[in-house]
Amino acid sequence: MNTSLQALLGLRLPVIQAPMAGSQGSALALAVTNAGGLGSLPAATLSPAQLRDELEVMRRAAQGPWNVNFFCHRPPESDPQREAVWRAALAPLCAEAGLPAPEGPAIAARAPFDAVVADLVEPFRPPVVSFHFGLPAPELLARVKSWGSKVISSATTVEEALWLQAHGADAIIAQGLEAGGHRGIFLGDDLTTQLGTFALLPQIVRAVELPVIAAGAIADAAGVAAARALGASAVQVGTAYLLCPEAGTSALHRAALQSAQAQHTALTNVFTGRPARGIVNRAMRALGAAGNSGGCISAQAPAFPLAATHLAPLRAWAEAQGRDDFTPLWAGQAASLARAMPAADLTRALAEGWRD
Repeated sequence: MNTSLQALLGLRLPVIQAPMAGSQGSALALAVTNAGGLGSLPAATLSPAQLRDELEVMRRAAQGPWNVNFFCHRPPESDPQREAVWRAALAPLCAEAGLPAPEGPAIAARAPFDAVVADLVEPFRPPVVSFHFGLPAPELLARVKSWGSKVISSATTVEEALWLQAHGADAIIAQGLEAGGHRGIFLGDDLTTQLGTFALLPQIVRAVELPVIAAGAIADAAGVAAARALGASAVQVGTAYLLCPEAGTSALHRAALQSAQAQHTALTNVFTGRPARGIVNRAMRALGAAGNSGGCISAQAPAFPLAATHLAPLRAWAEAQGRDDFTPLWAGQAASLARAMPAADLTRALAEGWRD
């Protein structure tokens, strides 16, 4: 039987703010936590010094439980031939921009959770630690649990949910196909296995005994109410928080979210090497071939996170001109429902959908 997530985590409101690396830090996480939800701090792109500073802010100022999120992907193996093909695909775009052709090896700018990071985090003993792309090695997971931290992770299929339950998760995020940002898929790479939130959620609820959190295309109280009706113990919301003043969303990203452009999102791997949902822009159209996955997927993109290395100069060039052509504009399919409001107000407005 699925237990109460609010009781498990000590939450006043059944609303989790999704961790959004590159678009937020402790300011947004604190605002949500102090409003009664679960604020989340994304750690995937932070340096050790940045992570330590952000954890110190959360420990000092949080007035309730909070979450810190890590990736636990396998480090990519070197594939010089594939990287050369990717550089060749980018070369015409660089030439058009007056930039030199890409050269040199790609750099893995995002590292998975490891013992070094665990050493850094342990003194802070965060109430919740969440993972994307599965779970860390058993010895690392045991360390996290020894701190008293509850562990949650994303499942994109029933098979993944059962795996997470068997390997030590305390709660499961049912991440529907509509969700913005990176897919949490980790037991395979077949995008045709990915279900929408309101098809996936009841199947996972039926299959597991852990609390299940609904994620994907939930941006208002009506979406929250629908998730609750299908058995969710809480909801996780990301895109709707991107327009909050506490978020670090760039001006280009905010403008796209508030435009008609936000009505068209797709899955793509051209920015990082892993499928992620964002607002369709030039990079996705030029480098990703539309297919039965419903996305803009490139067979040439290097493995995660290597694809970003040689795209970076094009991104910087376009952004300097006020253009989002090569910027990842992560957003879910309900992006057009997002409204600019303080994070505390949004958290309370979402929780209205949970009322009897």
